[in-house]
Amino acid sequence: MRGAKSAKWVVGAVVVALAATACGGGDGDKDKGSANGGVFRLGSTEPDTIDPGRAHESTGVLLANALFTGLYGNTPDGMAEPALAESATSDDSCTSWTFKIKPDTKFSNGEAVDAESFARGWARAAHKAAASDVAYHFAGIKGYAELQDGSAKTFSGVTTPDPTTIKVDLSKADCEFVLKTAHNAYSPVPKVAKVGEEDKAFGEAPIGNGPFKMDGTWEHNKAINLVRNDTYGLEKASLGKVEVKLLNDKTAQQLEYDGFQAGTFDYAHIPTPMLKTAEAKYKPQNKWFVKDTSGMEFVLPIGDNGPTNNKDARLAISYAIDRQAIAKGVFQGFKTPSTTIVPPAFPKSYQKDLCVSCIKQDVAKAKEYAEKGGLKPGSEVKFSFNTGAGHEEWVQAVAKQIEDVLGVKVKLDGKDFPGMLKEQQSAAGSGLYRFAWGADYPTPENFLFPLLHSTSMSKDAEGNVTGDNRARYNNPEFDKLIDTARATKDEAARIAMYKQAEKMAMEDMALIPTFNRSQQRLMATDKFNGLDDINFNEDPILEKISLKK
Repeated sequence: MRGAKSAKWVVGAVVVALAATACGGGDGDKDKGSANGGVFRLGSTEPDTIDPGRAHESTGVLLANALFTGLYGNTPDGMAEPALAESATSDDSCTSWTFKIKPDTKFSNGEAVDAESFARGWARAAHKAAASDVAYHFAGIKGYAELQDGSAKTFSGVTTPDPTTIKVDLSKADCEFVLKTAHNAYSPVPKVAKVGEEDKAFGEAPIGNGPFKMDGTWEHNKAINLVRNDTYGLEKASLGKVEVKLLNDKTAQQLEYDGFQAGTFDYAHIPTPMLKTAEAKYKPQNKWFVKDTSGMEFVLPIGDNGPTNNKDARLAISYAIDRQAIAKGVFQGFKTPSTTIVPPAFPKSYQKDLCVSCIKQDVAKAKEYAEKGGLKPGSEVKFSFNTGAGHEEWVQAVAKQIEDVLGVKVKLDGKDFPGMLKEQQSAAGSGLYRFAWGADYPTPENFLFPLLHSTSMSKDAEGNVTGDNRARYNNPEFDKLIDTARATKDEAARIAMYKQAEKMAMEDMALIPTFNRSQQRLMATDKFNGLDDINFNEDPILEKISLKK
């Protein structure tokens, strides 16, 4: 899952937006919601999509997971747990999996959630027409290629012998396949969801089987509202309503923070410059929350064209960055420098200091590799980032360090989040991008396969790509190691191969690690219970939140 999407403080815009937000729900609405379990309010930027088969960034994933429930989920600390799956078994070769699903659950429209609805959802997400950036999560299932080229509308490897049984045949062994079913792309969908068509209507107001359901349709750039799904097949949510105000992408994080202070929001991210102030004010009130998570921050180099198309150039940039100075100065000690692709949250596979160029800034080596890699003084390198999410300060610091050390001109290019993602996919994508990744399921494979395996990137005739391998990394030996690891039942042997693959990618400088992710939030613990943690996707656990009596 891609990381969350703040720009500089703009007084007028913030005041106007806060006023509009405050007027959006009067006391009558609040009392009405409170009588039915309470209204939980938060702000975010416009998501790219909330369709479960396509959702891939933080806001979209938050909402897709509130609207849909799949076979498995993850605990906040990254342990797989069954949701609608009653059992999951594989054959000895890990090429065939059988799932038994909980009977008698329904979509919010009353339609039964059965094995066929899962098969439908998976095929829909993998089909060419969906143009889904998360379709590669199905790449191991037989029939994936035919769905991707549009010649089929179902997986040849997915059968439903009866309403509560799903049988999955894989083209390659995968002993961790069960973990992947926690991804929102593996959600079931009702019959109204179209397979093999663009299906924008469903994405505007998805009909799901999760703890919440849509309250009306998506009001673009205004709001997405959810209400409790009282027909939910598992433990019902307590909250009556969740209101997500969609904020200006250039000032979103500041708007969240000021909205929390004004009592407009019950949950908020914190602008980087305000972290110490927020901690001092809200920690004594028990409204401050901090947690090291499974997310990682990177500088993403486009590897197949432009100034970063060679390993030496990428090494030069990595050696030029003083991560310690930025962690201390910009992040005020709330983040730590990263030297790996796989995060320390996975201790069995964590390899501290694997990225030698990340350990300490080395001006001499940076210049040496820049000369080898063709990064000449005066040449231009574009560095793109998404505005509205607190990245301005650290991106500017990285750009200045690269300029000061290498003598190149770094052109900063701020965009809204969907715009930045779209440019990364385009044939014209070049240079550096702000990039982050949070685990979708608890295995190092969830970093190595999506971000670096060649099948996690699909390139069309014009050179545009879909998938999360935005760096365009392509190393057959790396792919072979990942494929072999996935087919290995023994955990220790599997992890050893993942470690070897990560070392190979790091030697190629396929990604440039920057910081281990730590999340800070403000939460209205005076009004709500269930705000003592965030979920594995770094979001509030909406289904566990309840109004204090």
